[in-house]
Amino acid sequence: MRVLVIEDDKSIAELERDYLEINGYECHIASDGETGLTMALNNEYALIILDIMLPGIDGFELCAKFREQRDTPVIILSAKKEDIDKVRGLGLGADDYMIKPFSPNELMARVKSHIARYDRLTGSGGSKAGQNRTLKVRGLEIDKDSRRVFVNGEEKIMPAKEYDLLLFLAENPNRVFSKEHIFDRIWGMDAIGDVSTVTVHIRRLREKIELDMDNLQYIETVWGVGYRFKG
Repeated sequence: MRVLVIEDDKSIAELERDYLEINGYECHIASDGETGLTMALNNEYALIILDIMLPGIDGFELCAKFREQRDTPVIILSAKKEDIDKVRGLGLGADDYMIKPFSPNELMARVKSHIARYDRLTGSGGSKAGQNRTLKVRGLEIDKDSRRVFVNGEEKIMPAKEYDLLLFLAENPNRVFSKEHIFDRIWGMDAIGDVSTVTVHIRRLREKIELDMDNLQYIETVWGVGYRFKG
């Protein structure tokens, strides 16, 4: 589940990112209004955390333009604390307004509350936005409903067997599986071929999901035994 943070203060953006990731969310960051609006409109996010005083277009204008096309929950997080600013932000379509300095734990509570409320209203809780149907490990995200895979927000196109293999390993983290076990599980005992196809598919998966082939984050080889997904 992805959250977009639009914030020009790097330290605040990184603090929000850290707490979001601790709570199981994938966080994307935009540091100016124009970039933030483009990302918000061209990607699917469960929620947006929005600053007001941004380079380019400010948060008020961004919120108004975003609301013309999307109904994703928006939390404004700003140092502007006057009632008139709160009223303006909520009037432009924001779902909530928090004042800096803020409690990260309170922000996370509001994030979860707004996402859950949006899911109930749209009936999406069991699909796209439901955490139980999305498996996330570090920068890897597997959407089980749509059979789509993302690495750091970028979709990776996978044939059926590559996807099935990745999902099987990811759903059984830190367990070692032999090539024979994997072949029987993914291809079936009566399938044509041999265990060498497992090696080929593991290599293709690594090429798609690993950022550094010399420092594997996800699928490691246990020499003489098989493969293990690092949870």
